[in-house]
Amino acid sequence: MMKKKPQDSSLIFALDIGTRSIIGIVGRVVEDRFQVLAIEKEEHGKRAMLDGQIEDIVQVAKVARRVTDRLEEKLDCTLERVCVAAAGRALRTEQGSYTLEFPEVTRVTNDAIGRLESGAVSAAEAALGLGQEGERRFYLVGYTVAGYQLDRYPMSTLKGHNGQLLEATVVATFLPREVVESLYAVMEASGLEVASLTLEPIAALNAAIPADLRLLNLVLADIGAGTSDIAVCRDGTVVGYTMATIAGDEITEELMRRFLVPFATAERMKTQMEDDTITYRDVLGLEQSIPGALVRETVQQPARALAQEIAQRVKALNGGVPSALFLAGGGSKLEGIRELVAEALDMDDSRVALAGNNYEITAFSDGYELNDPELATPLGIAVSAGLGLISDSYRILLNGKPAKLFRSGALTVLELLMMNGYSTIDLLGRTGKNLSVTVDGQRMLFRGEPATPCVLLLNGVEAAPSAVVYAGDSIEFTPALSGASAQRTLKDLLGADFTGGVTINGRLADLDTQLKTGDQVATSSVPTYAAREPVQRPVAPEATGAFDSPEKVPGARSMLSQAVEITKSGTAEQARTETVSVSTEQFEAVIQPEKVEDPSPPVEGERRSGPPSQDNPWEKPPASTEDRPHLGNALQVMLNGKALLLPGKPEGTPYYVMDLLEHSGIDFEHLDRGVELQVNGRECAFSQELRPQDDVVIRYLES
Repeated sequence: MMKKKPQDSSLIFALDIGTRSIIGIVGRVVEDRFQVLAIEKEEHGKRAMLDGQIEDIVQVAKVARRVTDRLEEKLDCTLERVCVAAAGRALRTEQGSYTLEFPEVTRVTNDAIGRLESGAVSAAEAALGLGQEGERRFYLVGYTVAGYQLDRYPMSTLKGHNGQLLEATVVATFLPREVVESLYAVMEASGLEVASLTLEPIAALNAAIPADLRLLNLVLADIGAGTSDIAVCRDGTVVGYTMATIAGDEITEELMRRFLVPFATAERMKTQMEDDTITYRDVLGLEQSIPGALVRETVQQPARALAQEIAQRVKALNGGVPSALFLAGGGSKLEGIRELVAEALDMDDSRVALAGNNYEITAFSDGYELNDPELATPLGIAVSAGLGLISDSYRILLNGKPAKLFRSGALTVLELLMMNGYSTIDLLGRTGKNLSVTVDGQRMLFRGEPATPCVLLLNGVEAAPSAVVYAGDSIEFTPALSGASAQRTLKDLLGADFTGGVTINGRLADLDTQLKTGDQVATSSVPTYAAREPVQRPVAPEATGAFDSPEKVPGARSMLSQAVEITKSGTAEQARTETVSVSTEQFEAVIQPEKVEDPSPPVEGERRSGPPSQDNPWEKPPASTEDRPHLGNALQVMLNGKALLLPGKPEGTPYYVMDLLEHSGIDFEHLDRGVELQVNGRECAFSQELRPQDDVVIRYLES
């Protein structure tokens, strides 16, 4: 099977995610018009959407994927980027104005226009924030410029003119975050990347009422299954949007109640109202036949209520009856709805028409009949993206691609990055993890490598994350790289020429062993071997029957290795019984070598290795507990610069840093900041053993 070619940059893919169905259109711009190459439509198998809001993301994504697959088959290419529009459920619109004044007369550039419009949108957002309920957040999904002024003179465009005082007024449209985010979730589940986002009434308006016709006071009412979206334009601009939650589904539900049929059957009956006889099967399983006139009579009441709602919304938004009104969407095909809307508005029937006659101004097709009011939204999405009608002056590029623009107030670089999947870690990075080990009682700390900082450029210049972005800005962002964690082996600590013995956490280890935080390393001047040798029965000892060191015991080194391996998991008694080839006297000579007095007196405060253990049996123990002067006796140390005398513990057990916490004056149960621990000027752990005259510091870290 040959691999499909990828979607080229000129190919535009639009999806209309409707309450009842999904329509996909693919085409490209040819001589300032959008050429439709393929159209596909599929209805939802069940009610996965309610009033334009996606309820079942998985179900909607499956239908979107099937529509996409069929379009890919028709065009023999892989579709990856899609243009979408959000429904007008819970739609909010606000008007905002902004003034930009130059110190002297200046030629107006695209950058100045972008900053002007951005300020106007921010003003609209500020007005929205005053009226929003609770903590519910709204996102900007589109805006239309209602008018410009140049030095207080009205203008249709500012680009290229010279002036000093610029002003723009915009009508900005907002939706609750759940509406927008569910739309993105469906596209992600369908394996598609959102290339542009607009609002359904904006898209439908761009298809049904091109800009050249907006000098007149015209209204578009897009009647879908769940919502009826309304847009009003006059004097060349769009002056407002609104919506009603009454739409085609109300008529379907009336048929369900009247004839006891499932939703899908009622939808079919709506399309057959002109037939003389309609046959259907009700929920009881009985086949019924009724005249089409009865169905037409049944839908009159909900259709009239729909028309009245549309009329009220139009009058409120427009401030009166418009010059003409276009009906779009699948609901506009309902028999008699055009006449009912005209009656509700007290307009002549000829002033209310179905959308479609004006599509040819901005779109055409060689293989499809486009004069269909149901195509207003999907065709409008494609036309808006292809002809640059989706507020392109407000586009912000992130690493060369259009960024998601879910704005709520002034937008900073940090907020934009977080809206597009980055986090503060990508901005700051992490220092590599430290490595902390204890070697012969001394704590050693190796710090991880610092993070490689991020690269953040705003319009080619280094910028801070707090910098405000404006329309037309371009951001280049390379995330920070976290530093490498500290790594050390025993060879790194002790040197490659170390010839003594070493254990980690009581177990024999070689010099290539990688250390982990918390490891307790103990060294000995006596070499050790982890490998076993065959145990030979030793030659009988001299008449004295005693050995003064392991080296003088015939075969002692191999016996020692075997004894050590056994005592790792058992007791000395097990070692005695299991090492059958070693005599009791020989075992005692290895495990407990003859005590030898250290000819040199100990240095005060010197660290010594801990007592002998089963895992380190050859290490020389202190001659007696008297060699450890603080065992069983009082211990005097310096704590935070003051002398502290501690009474001896029972059975001569040692003192640790943790024993001094209660004397430090710090409430460790209610800490509100970090604490510094030091012994003799070095960082330490709570478990470090104390020696006479140790200088201990336990205090809050300086903020």
